[in-house]
Amino acid sequence: MSELHKFLFDGLPVRGAVVRLTEAWQEILKRRAANTTSGAYPLPVQELLGEMTAAGVLMQSNIKFNGALVFQISGDGPVKLAVAEVQSNLSVRSTVTISGEVPTDATLTDMVNVHGKGRCAITLDPKEKLPGQQAYQGVVPLVNLDGEPVDSLAAILQQYMRQSEQLDTVLVLAANEQVAAGLMVQRMPIKGEANLAAGSLNTEDDDQIDQNEEYNRIAHLAGSLTRDELLNLDVETILHRLFWEEKLLRFVPEDGEGGPHFACTCSRERVAGMLRNLGQEEVDSILEEQGLIEVGCEFCGQQYHFDAVDTAHLFTEPGNDPPASHRMQ
Repeated sequence: MSELHKFLFDGLPVRGAVVRLTEAWQEILKRRAANTTSGAYPLPVQELLGEMTAAGVLMQSNIKFNGALVFQISGDGPVKLAVAEVQSNLSVRSTVTISGEVPTDATLTDMVNVHGKGRCAITLDPKEKLPGQQAYQGVVPLVNLDGEPVDSLAAILQQYMRQSEQLDTVLVLAANEQVAAGLMVQRMPIKGEANLAAGSLNTEDDDQIDQNEEYNRIAHLAGSLTRDELLNLDVETILHRLFWEEKLLRFVPEDGEGGPHFACTCSRERVAGMLRNLGQEEVDSILEEQGLIEVGCEFCGQQYHFDAVDTAHLFTEPGNDPPASHRMQ
């Protein structure tokens, strides 16, 4: 069962969360294997996408945002684009575009950052946009502050949170064919200001200095969690092993129907809108060449078919669905 556990450290501005995706993650992999000619993802790609999906759930769970959090890694290696999308109701979907062979021992640099052009982007896309409102996006390169490539997705996200959100964060991520999991511990903003310890120790009072020391200690404990422990231990055991001396304030776990789960937001209406954006001339050209337009969702594998009658309906009555006899096959 996929589950998300959130907690606070009593008396400290520090929060945490643990996610374990089982059914949701296995469904993503199953749909990939069933709906593509290339079959299952190579193991390094599975690990990357699983870590991204777990990280996406952790980040979405810590923001009050009605919309989609879209986490993307793109670059110049055989993995052209990896996407994990998490809605505010914790529904998840993920996919990867691969162009070329991925060795079984490939690192993050080998997959997406061969020539240093890899990028990590996090987009917050509101579900109901106000007039003129645009999605927010933050982008960071897959390198450290010295310009050297980084082979750890967790390290990249920690850097992103410090630079873009000004939040000290510790992340531990892991994934295999059965589980995608993550632990996040994060310092919450103090007095509504940036909370980077390096910039505040000389200006804040003794209480905040003590809190910085407490956070550093908790961060060290969180960072000691190993990949094998994260993948193989249950949440209660993980939290006890790491923080048995701390007083944790636990929230009700989010699992079952209310927890992380696989769901795709694709629809025939959205595909129809995409075809309208192409324009009638382009759509007619595709029909003339192929006789039928077939569009498959890269996330869930659902196939949508549009013939000449369907497309004529799109352009003569914009906004209406195709006739019932030509709906999804």
